Amino acid sequence: MVDSLAEKPLGAASGVHTMSNVMRSTSPVVQLAALLLVGLGCASSSTRPAGSATLTAQDTSVVSQGLTEATLRYSAQVSSAAPGVVERADYELVSEGKVLKKGTMKLETRLAPGAPGDVSFEERAAYVQSAEDLARLSAQGGTVLLALRGVLVVRSGDSEQQIPFAASRAVRVPRLPTIVVEELDGARYSAEEVQLNLRLGIQNPNPFPLKLSGLTWQMAVAGKALDSGTLAQSDSVDASATGVYPVEVAVTKDSWGPEVKALISRGVLPYGVTGELTGPLMRVPYSLSGEVKLNVSR
Repeated sequence: MVDSLAEKPLGAASGVHTMSNVMRSTSPVVQLAALLLVGLGCASSSTRPAGSATLTAQDTSVVSQGLTEATLRYSAQVSSAAPGVVERADYELVSEGKVLKKGTMKLETRLAPGAPGDVSFEERAAYVQSAEDLARLSAQGGTVLLALRGVLVVRSGDSEQQIPFAASRAVRVPRLPTIVVEELDGARYSAEEVQLNLRLGIQNPNPFPLKLSGLTWQMAVAGKALDSGTLAQSDSVDASATGVYPVEVAVTKDSWGPEVKALISRGVLPYGVTGELTGPLMRVPYSLSGEVKLNVSR
């Protein structure tokens, strides 16, 4: 390479003329240093992409969403002036500017000149980090911005190119459920026995199913605790639906006390039910109260 440069006429580029002068007029040590610099320049130029690849289209979509997690799909089209391969994506999943997860996805999408190549990958991550975070998002309402960003690594021959990408999608913020008395009636079987039939409702306001760990309850009548239990263990409530769970409690001398006859004779029983609904990063305490009119059971 140095010989060819030295043989160029004086009318060539000044950089070449200077190199030729250095080779003729300096010591062997300086000549060796000059050769190394020339060699590095040749190696660097050989790694540049033969044909530059470009990102012609991109999009992020939501594959699935839960109360605390979401799965995003990144899709793009890459065009290249030379044959190549989109080897991988080095990426971050981001929520409201905060990096939730980093990763690398192998793609191996081949590129042909003039024919855009389709690339895509999916990533799942928790976009809610704590129960406090979930409560805050539920209270503020609106939407939350989720994004995938990073670089697509394209190889063409011995060259490598990194194409930056970023695409986002706004999703509705997760909202905490509400516990309500869906139905309640009191059946009077005798002067000293009433059966309370309570149906607790879990209202899911989200456009996705709600996973539950359990719904605890404790029933009281006229200030006295009668019974307790746990419902909806490892259950779920459909999107924008209400899950209903029955509770049956007997009001008798044994469960309430010796003055139950006088209580039942009023025809109306004051009641209260308290408990907590739990799920992934979710704790929703509730307290419901009112009066139930007694019916005569046949």
